[in-house]
Amino acid sequence: MAESGVAGGPWSLTDHGKKAEMKLQANPYDLESWSVLIREAQTTAVIRARVLYERLVTQFPTSGRYWRLFIEQEMRNRNYEQVEKLFQRCLMTVLQIDLWKCYIAYVRETKAALPGFRAKMKQTYNFALEHTGIDFHSTSIWMDYIEFLKSEEYHGSYGENQKTLTIRKVYQQAITIPMMNIERLWRDYNTFEQSVNKVNAKKVIESVSRQYMNAKRSANECEGFTRGLIRGGTSVPLQGNLQETQQLQIWKRYIAWEKSNPTRTEDQVQLVKRVLYTYEQCLLCFGHCVDIWYEAALYLQRASEAGDVQHSERWSEEAAMLFDRATFGPHKNHLMLNFAHADYQEARLKFEKAEAIYTKLLDVKDIDPTLVYVQYMKFARRSGGIKAARNVFKKAREDSRSSHHVFVAAALMEYYISKEKAVAFKIFELGLKRFGDDPSYVLAYIDHLSHLNEDNNTRVLFEKVLSTMPPDKAGEIWEKFIEFEAGVGDLPSLLKVERRRAAALKGEVSHTPPAPSSARPHPHPQLDLTPILS
Repeated sequence: MAESGVAGGPWSLTDHGKKAEMKLQANPYDLESWSVLIREAQTTAVIRARVLYERLVTQFPTSGRYWRLFIEQEMRNRNYEQVEKLFQRCLMTVLQIDLWKCYIAYVRETKAALPGFRAKMKQTYNFALEHTGIDFHSTSIWMDYIEFLKSEEYHGSYGENQKTLTIRKVYQQAITIPMMNIERLWRDYNTFEQSVNKVNAKKVIESVSRQYMNAKRSANECEGFTRGLIRGGTSVPLQGNLQETQQLQIWKRYIAWEKSNPTRTEDQVQLVKRVLYTYEQCLLCFGHCVDIWYEAALYLQRASEAGDVQHSERWSEEAAMLFDRATFGPHKNHLMLNFAHADYQEARLKFEKAEAIYTKLLDVKDIDPTLVYVQYMKFARRSGGIKAARNVFKKAREDSRSSHHVFVAAALMEYYISKEKAVAFKIFELGLKRFGDDPSYVLAYIDHLSHLNEDNNTRVLFEKVLSTMPPDKAGEIWEKFIEFEAGVGDLPSLLKVERRRAAALKGEVSHTPPAPSSARPHPHPQLDLTPILS
């Protein structure tokens, strides 16, 4: 941990805790060491415990369990203002069922004396069910809400009728959702209808029995697909162990099942909601798995392309928000995910947002920015034209961290996109001043010239480079020179280059044993044919 105590010292007051903090300095994801400190925090003053809990939820922002421990300790000390601030920070991003049950319990316990308590509780239940009501383990929230509605007292027949209609509506919502113990919910609903009107009960029950049977079938299937699944696990960087692999496989199988539309709904909005919720549940446990973030964003992107205008816009925004959460959270420096995010924003014509992603990556000090510059140049050319791309290249060549690939990419862009042969040549020459002793750069330059049939310029380049490049780096260049002369030169020229090569590399180990000059393959017409040496 960075600073463990107020003055930078250890937070713990025990030897066991201090050892745990030492372990966390080496591995901040060591859950056993965190458990040692959590146990100490639960028995210490809340002001001091708060320091530890803040670091805990900063390290594990998607752990519903850790947020709940923090909140419950504040609740025990009646720090309700602090509790509400904590709920505001975590509820909407941590859709973990026990955390939401904690929220409902908090409202029930602390708002009971308020004049509008019942209205507040209804609002709370509806809010919770809107966000977690499709959870397989949400049965208890539905049943608690129904019991709360039943306990409400009304005066007069109109009030009682409204109460009945409200309870019926909630029951009929609940029995269409695949969840644990749905059979009990169905029995309770039957009992409710019988108590309201025995004559009409059968007719009303039969009108929703089909939806219930569909939900029951789906719930049974869900149990099969999620057997062995550990929900609510703490998200840590992937370890590659067997249990982790098995859990990821179960989650992916579960997500694929949800995508197959097991409830057979014709409501695309409901289907997308269920799939996205399952992705969110998976990310609570595997937030460090890049594939899950990307797949979830891609699913929303495809849904937005296939939906109506209203929902397409919403799903498009949700996909962008998923990318934001990933690239500003656990994967802020992951190049491929950031590039996918930038491509997505570019496709939505959000050029400023796309550019901000590239500039954010370039501000990171401990990464190689070369590929970022290359992608940034391509984006700038597409969105702002070749002048914009040239401005990015200017920044890249002024950045000492960037490698020769930036020069190659810029030169080829000028040649193929702008058709500016002379500009491409100047860029290659500019790069040669900086990377003249880098065989990879020189070979890229040679390859470009050879495709232009610039034989004389190619020879000049060979001579220029080989006159300055250290012998221990020049082996590949000499081999390329011989290959070049074998393809376009005459035999005396080829033999001369071979002799020069042998003299220059005297004492150096060649990359490949020299073959007789007559057996050297022509670089193009023979393709993969190789002479057999006896």
